[in-house]
Amino acid sequence: MRVRWLRRALRNLESIYEYMEKDNPEAAQKVIMKIRVGVNKLADFPLMGRLGRVESTRELVIGNTPYIVIYRVKSNAVEILRVLHSARQFPES
Repeated sequence: MRVRWLRRALRNLESIYEYMEKDNPEAAQKVIMKIRVGVNKLADFPLMGRLGRVESTRELVIGNTPYIVIYRVKSNAVEILRVLHSARQFPES
């Protein structure tokens, strides 16, 4: 199955990197890599994330990071909707 990043999710990823990179560029790269590796697994295992808090979504918890990937499984693709810090308030839609 194809994985497709929506613009908002890519902006989330970019913001995470920019925020972390100021203090620790190496850690920023590692976190982004962990997120990307986790997301890439969704191509083969689209249901591996837990059921999402928002209807019709799923959540992939990225191990050893505070980040959660919000995604939706479509008939031909996995759509990455957001990448959020677990301490942040989740959007309702």
